[in-house]
Amino acid sequence: MKIIDKSLSRRSLLKTGTALGAGAIVAPTIFSSQAWAAGYTNEPKGGTVTFGFNVPQTGAYADEGADELRAYQLAVEHINGEGDGGMLNTFSSKALQGNGINGKKVVYVTGDTQTKSDAARASAKRMIEKDGAIMITGGSSSGVAIAVQGLCQDAGVIFMAGLTHSNDTTGKDKRANGFRHFFNTEMSGAALGPVLKNNFGTDRRAYHLTADYTWGWSQEGSIKKYTEQLGWETVAAVRTPLGAGDFSQYITPVLNSGADVLVLNHYGRDMVNSLTQAVQFGLRDKQVNGKDFAIVVPLYSRLMAQGAGENVKGIFGSTNWHWSLQDEGSQAFVKSFGQKYGFPPSQAAHTTYCQAILYADACQRAGSFRPSEVGKALEGFEFDGLGNGPTEYRAEDHQCFKDVLVVKGKENPSSKFDVLEVVEVTPRAQVEYPASMLGGELGPYNDGSA
Repeated sequence: MKIIDKSLSRRSLLKTGTALGAGAIVAPTIFSSQAWAAGYTNEPKGGTVTFGFNVPQTGAYADEGADELRAYQLAVEHINGEGDGGMLNTFSSKALQGNGINGKKVVYVTGDTQTKSDAARASAKRMIEKDGAIMITGGSSSGVAIAVQGLCQDAGVIFMAGLTHSNDTTGKDKRANGFRHFFNTEMSGAALGPVLKNNFGTDRRAYHLTADYTWGWSQEGSIKKYTEQLGWETVAAVRTPLGAGDFSQYITPVLNSGADVLVLNHYGRDMVNSLTQAVQFGLRDKQVNGKDFAIVVPLYSRLMAQGAGENVKGIFGSTNWHWSLQDEGSQAFVKSFGQKYGFPPSQAAHTTYCQAILYADACQRAGSFRPSEVGKALEGFEFDGLGNGPTEYRAEDHQCFKDVLVVKGKENPSSKFDVLEVVEVTPRAQVEYPASMLGGELGPYNDGSA
């Protein structure tokens, strides 16, 4: 069975959009009466099972999406018994044997979300209806993740959320068919609060620039919650459009606001641009209210830090995972990814690799691809060996809980990849919260059958 070209160049990714191998394809079933006769949506009948990888291949988060696809391909290789096995060798569950899932080889199709909810839903719908995808995974935008999660719930397939950080994904917009390995803004705030207090004190005035969609709103709310608990005053919170490029009109008012902290609730290229411009405006070198002006980036990634270059030095934030971690699982993944692609993986790559592995493992343990059975195998599942220490998929909201990393831009990097340093590993217990706190109802599983 032929798999997508391993080079995974941007051009080849953009061209990819068809299922590989006719044996993997079943007739479109969702949203039609055919679904009821199929047992469940896209029940695999042949020797293969098709995954759908839905990531931003264009737009503000395209760098994240490219790394996600690299990791997804690596995960498929390892599940099928190719390569060195990566984190399958360190994963506490030993259900997967490197011979596919339930006797079937994994193939995959891809889609471009464009970091737009409508485009993401359209590509996910195509992969389910036309390509026979049994599972959809991907993200790099919470707005996209929530939209696709809702579609997958209605279609009767499992959605393994990729890079989505909004509380809403496993809060008010949670769905039974959706699962998230990535941390959320509540966990970022809980981890960052003590570090910000220790480094900047309790008497601060903060100005927020916030990406104007569900993730930005959630991130702003969580950081305000935890910094105001410290005694910080929020001077202003200004919304900025996704993909703005030029943030000068939003940064200029900060200079005369009386704020002594700028919180950039931005991600991807937006964060690279807003941080770079804030530094160019001299904010990092200012003194306000008798204090050195500070900049905080609540959600970091290595790709973002690398893009911003020297501008990240000394600036604090949080991250889901970092390639410098020394646990056995993280190092196995770094070695496997690095040997294949020539550079270390990002947190986006790590979380999407884990999502593919966790779904495959759940199917193998359940002995089925039926969504309700796979979901039951994931609910309350406790595991180790995938980085970030012992981890649990909480049954009540399908949110993973694990250690959270607080990082800052490295002052003296040893390479272009060595741009962040881990300053604190916040224990899982410190970032846990009641499932009811964020609202929402999972509802019942949907198998796509009567």
